Amino acid sequence: MYRPNEDRTENEGQTVLSIRDLNRLIKRKLEGEPQFQDIWIRGEISNFTHHSSGHMYFTLKDADSRLKSIMFASYNSRLPFMPREGTRVLARGSVSVYERDGQYQFYVTQMQPDGVGSLYLAYEQLKKKLEQEGLFAQERKRPLPRYPRTVGVITSPTGAAVRDILITLKRRSPSVNILLYPVLVQGKGAAPSIAAAIDHMNRLGEADVLIVGRGGGSLEELWAFNEEAVARSVYASRIPIISAVGHETDFTICDFVADLRAATPTAAAELTVPHHLELKQQLSAVTVQLRKSLLSRLELQRERLVKMRRSQALTNPWRLLQQPAERSDRLREQLLYRMKGIAASAHQTKLRLDRRLEVRSPREQASLARSRSAAAHKQLVQAMGALQRTKSREWQSAVRQLDALSPLKVMGRGYSLVYEEGEQRLIRSVHQVQPGDLLRIRLGDGKLSAGVWAIDPEAKAEE
Repeated sequence: MYRPNEDRTENEGQTVLSIRDLNRLIKRKLEGEPQFQDIWIRGEISNFTHHSSGHMYFTLKDADSRLKSIMFASYNSRLPFMPREGTRVLARGSVSVYERDGQYQFYVTQMQPDGVGSLYLAYEQLKKKLEQEGLFAQERKRPLPRYPRTVGVITSPTGAAVRDILITLKRRSPSVNILLYPVLVQGKGAAPSIAAAIDHMNRLGEADVLIVGRGGGSLEELWAFNEEAVARSVYASRIPIISAVGHETDFTICDFVADLRAATPTAAAELTVPHHLELKQQLSAVTVQLRKSLLSRLELQRERLVKMRRSQALTNPWRLLQQPAERSDRLREQLLYRMKGIAASAHQTKLRLDRRLEVRSPREQASLARSRSAAAHKQLVQAMGALQRTKSREWQSAVRQLDALSPLKVMGRGYSLVYEEGEQRLIRSVHQVQPGDLLRIRLGDGKLSAGVWAIDPEAKAEE
């Protein structure tokens, strides 16, 4: 019996539940009913949201009703297709209640398209993705080697496919080497097994071309060749790959990525190596053509030899040498004439240079320089004498003027100069001395020492 928590209250003898308790009670009721657990429903997806957490939130609807649904990331990560708005699906899960909102929801654990197989939808989605990435581009596909020495075969070691491939290869080219890499071609581990085999054969680097395939089967049986891991290994292979999955009308992802697609394993073997009988026929044809070419070339060379035997070069070789000998004589004469002309021109040039050298002889140049130096010395002496006489006259004139203005001349006429005792200052006024000062008097023929006994300014004024 359900026991609500302490949020309940009593009302006239009846239990009152909280909303949380009611939602929890309904949730437990639904989860306890087998008819609401592990059920399949059909509907159309709307309001689809793929949350950053990885969970998918959407609504399943039909013509009459809607159902809130959720598919957690742990479940949707295994989906072979990506749900989209408007996709009709078959969903498996359980009904429960989201307690916070009091809303019942369908919790999906599995999902597949309704009306279109999930594998086919996953195939179309992966095909579109890889095509957009450029894995199917024709410009990246490599040509097969024309005459492979070693063929790698990646397939199941049992079954008709490997037998058809080996028989066809040996029948068409008995000398070809075959490396068989046994793998799983059906079931859960098939795709990793095929991808690992392609990578290993590339690391070995012994095969010139690889055949990857199996016999026919249903879409589910061939699904390993639609896996992304196999497609990317085929794309990364440095060795050209032929996809040989045994189905005529349908294509696998491996067919689109491979360098060449073969409808059957037998067709793949036929495309891989040329038939040895065809090669023999081609070799015979080439041998016949080569023999014809050699005989034709031999005949042509024989005709040339006959013509050469009849030519003047062999019958009368001296006649061929006459014209070159005459031309050689003329060239010799022209050469001698030009050499004489060149020698005469060189002699004239030498004479001109000798005359120019005589005119510009160092001895003549030295004599001319001495003459110019003597003339320059004479001009210098004359100029110095004239300058000396001019300066002498100027000096005598200045002496006469200086003598005429000399104070000694004035003193010779009875005048004198009165100085202070140290002769530092000339006495020009009676106001410059005082009684008792010592003075120095300079006359025309000597000096006197005197003292000031009295000062008479008036006598000075009268004078």
